[in-house]
Amino acid sequence: METALADVRVLDFTHYTAGPYCTKLLADYGADVIKVESLQGDPARRLGPFPQDRPDPEKSGIFLHLNTNKRGITLNLKHRRGREIVRKLVEQVDLVVESFRPGVMASLGLDYESLKSVNPNIVLTSISNFGQTGPYRDYKGSEIIFYGMGGEMFSTGLPDREPVKLGGKVGLYQAGAIAAVATMGAFFAARYQGVGQHVDVSIMETQAGSQDRRMPALVGYAYAGVLTKRTVPGTTHYPQGVYPCADGYYDFASPVGRFQSFHAMLGYPDFMEDPRWHGTDGPTDPELREEFDAYFLGWCMEHTKQELWNVAQAHRIISGPLNTIEDLAQDPVFEERGCFTQTTLADGTPIGMLARPFSMSETPWRIERPAPKLGQHTEEVLARLGHTSEEIESLRSEGAV
Repeated sequence: METALADVRVLDFTHYTAGPYCTKLLADYGADVIKVESLQGDPARRLGPFPQDRPDPEKSGIFLHLNTNKRGITLNLKHRRGREIVRKLVEQVDLVVESFRPGVMASLGLDYESLKSVNPNIVLTSISNFGQTGPYRDYKGSEIIFYGMGGEMFSTGLPDREPVKLGGKVGLYQAGAIAAVATMGAFFAARYQGVGQHVDVSIMETQAGSQDRRMPALVGYAYAGVLTKRTVPGTTHYPQGVYPCADGYYDFASPVGRFQSFHAMLGYPDFMEDPRWHGTDGPTDPELREEFDAYFLGWCMEHTKQELWNVAQAHRIISGPLNTIEDLAQDPVFEERGCFTQTTLADGTPIGMLARPFSMSETPWRIERPAPKLGQHTEEVLARLGHTSEEIESLRSEGAV
């Protein structure tokens, strides 16, 4: 069965996280993506994790995850012949995605107007820290900078301490996902309306308007002038937050409107027969909270995560176990749904990894090839462009590939 994007061709000049995630989404759903790396390779090749914690540019976990299904070539874009190869490739592709600093593509003679002269319907997506224009465009950035400037770090952390960032690189992955959506929108305009265009994705702006608590905060400020405040989890209603249990931790959501469900889940303990527990102020009364927490903590410690999950779901209480990565990888339900898959390292060693973010009934997702070794498909791609073995060797000796 053919994949959804089987007839889409992409030239990929991205590196690190946001850009490669954009093109990974396209490649994993069938697009023919040619990843162009410098002769030194994508810097993400130097990022862990590595098997047995032994650094190897062909075994970087982050690189393997972000570059599945792509073919990889090496080109020296500062070399005239390297840029000539790019122009030949642009003639044959639908999309070009790059994540250089603003102005780099223009300095190489590969800006949108130059590419358009080669392929009038070409779509160029540029992913950068602060966009292609404006006074911030040349500034450097990072995940924590975007998180802070995007407004949300102001509301995360303890109220009597400095703001803190939540962990991981969620912002960079979200920027890549938004770039993929924007790129496909421009692709449809090019294919069905004959309009090529330059798509400008600012990582900072994807954070300022994201759904990661920022959008509600922006709406609250726009409509009511309200600034989101930092709060301690569980201080408004209880039980809310993470509780220890017999084999780890379990997370309960706020019981607003569902406190009676907690009462039933606990087996109607005698101390909760007092009418104060069942009034509108019960779930917020600090005196009652102290008594409740003393009982609830002990009750949780008598149950495993699975037992808490079973009883909470039986009483329709929003909650869930705090899985370790091992728990998640071994969950039979996620396994059955195909959330995980297998690929191989450069030496052929099988390795497990996350699969698709979503599935489609008629156009399957699949890994047809693992992330490429550095320059793995250079000769294959150049041969398709008509270069002979002697010409390829000449390009290599000149440092163009």
